[in-house]
Formats: sequence, structure tokens, C-alpha cells
Amino acid sequence: MARATWKPHEKHGELTERGDLPDSVFAYPKERKEPMTDASHVRNAVARFDQVEGVSGADRDVAFANIKKAAKHYGVDISESSWSELGSKPRTGLTTAQRKKAAKRGAATRKKRGTGTGSTPARKRGAKRAAATRKANAAKKSTTRKKATTRKKSTARKKSTVRKTSASRKKGTTRKKTTTRKKRS
Repeated sequence: MARATWKPHEKHGELTERGDLPDSVFAYPKERKEPMTDASHVRNAVARFDQVEGVSGADRDVAFANIKKAAKHYGVDISESSWSELGSKPRTGLTTAQRKKAAKRGAATRKKRGTGTGSTPARKRGAKRAAATRKANAAKKSTTRKKATTRKKSTARKKSTVRKTSASRKKGTTRKKTTTRKKRS
């Protein structure tokens, strides 16, 4: 079993970049992959353990030891006793080339929609779109309300029909009958 290199990182305030973190915070310190700064990051490192590519078995030993140490520190339960139980190859059913192709498509879609990374410009574009949508929906609702009000206020229409009675049929004359009907809404 490899010796763990993980050490808790208790820096207060917000980190601006991943580069601000020391190597001792990562499950894979040489590659600086899978940072573990809190319990959710530890759970994430366990879930994505098999997705890390280009590392040796010895690196995986160190990473698993680091994950176990971080899990103990943050109170996360891990049922696995060795890294081989977590796996070394992704179980997605896709090849590396297919995963890269899918990632490129996703990035292109996020760029096209102006969403994704959570950057300030993307948030601003999203906020503008949301405001425009709310404004358009409000305009539609007010237009619909006006139409509904107009329908209710409509006056009764007179409808005239020509009706032949049995007596008038014999004589060949017609009688005009006037009825009042309300317009249906």
C-alpha cells in the first residue's frame, strides 16, 4: 500500500483558480487531478476514479491512499478496500475518441447558447435572455387578458330567420321571425 500525501487545505476565502491549490490537496498530486478540499470533492474523486487516464498502478495506489485519508478527515464512508474495486477504465461504454468528440460537441453547444462555464459574460447573457423571456411572456398575458375582456363585453346580436309556418306554406307566404342570441366566446 502506498503512503498518502494528502493534507487538508483550510484556506479561508474564495480560491480564484485551481492553480492556487497545493499539490498535497489532489488525489493524484503529480498530475494535479481530483482536488479534495471538502467532503463533496472526496465523493466526486471516488466516483471519477476510473475516469482518470494516463496514470500508472503506483499512481492509483497513492491516489486511493489520499482518497481514504481525505474521506476519514471529512467523515465520508468508503466501502472499497483497494483501488482495483473502483476500476481503472471508464465504464461509460465509450472509447476515448468518442468521449472527446462528445465533449467537443457539448462545448460547441454551450458556446452557441452562451451558457456553461459560469463565467460572468455567460451569466449576463443568460440573465438578459431570462429578462427578455419574462417581458415577452408578460406582454402575451396582457394581450390575452385584453382579448378575454373584449369577448365578455360583446353585445347581443340580432339574428333574423325566415320561417315558413304550415299555414303560410299553403298560402305561399313567409313570415319573418326575429330572435336575439348572444355571441359565444
